[in-house]
Amino acid sequence: MGLLTRDDGWRIPDEVWERMESLLPPRPSHPLGCHRPRVPDRAAMDAILLVLRTGMQCNALNATGICSSSAAHRRFQEWTQAGVFSEFWRQGLVAYERMQGIEWEWLSCDGAMGKAPLGGEQTGPNPTDRAKKGRSGRFSATAGASRSGSRSPAPTSTTSSFSGRRSRAS
Repeated sequence: MGLLTRDDGWRIPDEVWERMESLLPPRPSHPLGCHRPRVPDRAAMDAILLVLRTGMQCNALNATGICSSSAAHRRFQEWTQAGVFSEFWRQGLVAYERMQGIEWEWLSCDGAMGKAPLGGEQTGPNPTDRAKKGRSGRFSATAGASRSGSRSPAPTSTTSSFSGRRSRAS
């Protein structure tokens, strides 16, 4: 399957695929035995890594011809649950340690989330809101009962003038 007739530079090299393929779980069998043939594992891995390396949208996979976005997503979920990517990452670290050596004593991780100390009014408005104040009336819950924002001309039980009165017969 595919629109490309030659390697475009985004495919997994053969030696890397040999290492990855050994980590993949066995293919599940279909209970009925009659289903559409499964996308080849290598094509699915090519698609997954293409999305991760380029940052392209998953739905754009459909136009590449590698495999469909839904097939790549299903396989990604399956392989993530099986620990394929974690093990491949671990093996890569071990191989790099043997080849180059990781200076673990220099390794650190840090992070914090909070407001910017120098932020505030000096930074100016968010460019996406075009200096608008508040919520749009069109998307407000009080704008109307329907999604279109138009109000229904027909009275309802909550808008009718008789809804608040009680019957005098009681």
